[in-house]
Amino acid sequence: MTHHHDGPSLSGLGLTVTVVDWESGMPNSRATRRDPRMPLLSEAAGFTTWMAEGWGDAARELAVEPGAAAAAADHRARLSAELAGETLVIAAGRSQLRANDTYFEFRADSDFLWTVGTGIEDAVLVMRPVAGGHDATLYITPPARPGSKAFHADANHGELWVGPLAGVAEVASALDVAVRPIGELADAGIADDALIAGAAVVARGAGAALAGRARSARLATVLSELRQIKDAWEIGQLRAANLATIDGFAAVAREIPNAIAAGGERWLQGTFDRHARTVGQAPGYATIVGSGAHAPILHWVRADGEVDPAELLLLDMGVEMRSGYTADVTRTLPASGTFSEAQRQVHDLVERSHRAGLAAVQPGRLWADFHAACMEVLAEGLHDWGMLPVSVDEALSADGQHHRRYIVCGVGHHLGLDVHDCDSSRYETYLGGTVQTGMALTVEPGLYFHAWDETVPPELRGIGVRLEDDLVVTETGNEVISDALPIDAAGVEAWMREITAR
Repeated sequence: MTHHHDGPSLSGLGLTVTVVDWESGMPNSRATRRDPRMPLLSEAAGFTTWMAEGWGDAARELAVEPGAAAAAADHRARLSAELAGETLVIAAGRSQLRANDTYFEFRADSDFLWTVGTGIEDAVLVMRPVAGGHDATLYITPPARPGSKAFHADANHGELWVGPLAGVAEVASALDVAVRPIGELADAGIADDALIAGAAVVARGAGAALAGRARSARLATVLSELRQIKDAWEIGQLRAANLATIDGFAAVAREIPNAIAAGGERWLQGTFDRHARTVGQAPGYATIVGSGAHAPILHWVRADGEVDPAELLLLDMGVEMRSGYTADVTRTLPASGTFSEAQRQVHDLVERSHRAGLAAVQPGRLWADFHAACMEVLAEGLHDWGMLPVSVDEALSADGQHHRRYIVCGVGHHLGLDVHDCDSSRYETYLGGTVQTGMALTVEPGLYFHAWDETVPPELRGIGVRLEDDLVVTETGNEVISDALPIDAAGVEAWMREITAR
């Protein structure tokens, strides 16, 4: 972030902070504060000459997760085989403006991560058809190094501002792919019928090569469906993300007394987010922490409430590794460490539903099967409690679905580089398709009894329970890779006692 300071000592010296646009070379007036009597720093010959001299070597290697480059090369080969003869373009994207001259942290488009192996802001991958496949070239914005005016004048790309960065040579070495400056993309002859995917933001310096080009739904679909089947390296990343996430759950559980005393939901959210940024790249999505009446709110990311020791605490959290692969795990904990009778009643029903869903995830079975298995258990339980206005069969019918009042969301999704992975897939290969070996997915049934829902018995109002595990489909069934966290109420209570005793 650029900081501007006013005061007699600075203005008297005519000190200036100037940000120069990387493409035009002109100062960005919004980010420039200066004494009008003084020249721009970028125009001061002595300053510019002096800034170009006296700089030694710096470490500029590109940090890439072990195995990522080789996995990306395999992914490109799979994509090449699927779209032989087509020119393919995949853009990484650019950090989005937050306000004025500050930006949100950059996270590359997931299709770019899958085909390149790491995120590089403003980069564009071009795969040109050749005999037997494709040649791949990665176009990047070269960092502004000593000797360039932008070195000290561009707050987004100047190494004086953002630190030493990998350039063309370093990126090519780390990724084992041809790399060229982004400015050459405009003259690279991108075919008019090229299939373009990735971020919608056109990279700097791409010029007419990508400007105004529509994103290809066909390419997005092919990439999404290829990404449904994870290779061994990807599964390893998901395992690591789950282990890191389970450690994060433990860290959060230990902080519940502090959250009750003063910090509230946000204290727990911050605890996990700090953990995620320490052991991985970031949280894989906005961390959900809901106490009491907030637990039934599906996307309670505000986390601005207190933590009530008598209520349940719904935690939906996932660590995204530096490779971009994320976990997505949910547990519902009694803040006191012990479930009340009503809380346990709901938790037990969700647990039965969850186990039925897990058992229905098998290679060759319909994707819809585990959803149906979860819903059947929930509908039967709600009917037994007198909460359905119709029979179980009518509730489960296509024209019924009365039980969905208390679970309007789905109960599972693909998982990988995105928390809701592969969403550009066709219906017949996803929701209407079959489960296949190598898929990674979640199973996450729940019951959400809102505090203001008068169809709910008073003793159950304000209770929300969700159980979510991450699975990898094997040749004989599935493996739950988040199973270090218990799912039964007694196991949850015992786990909480063990965690807090450490």
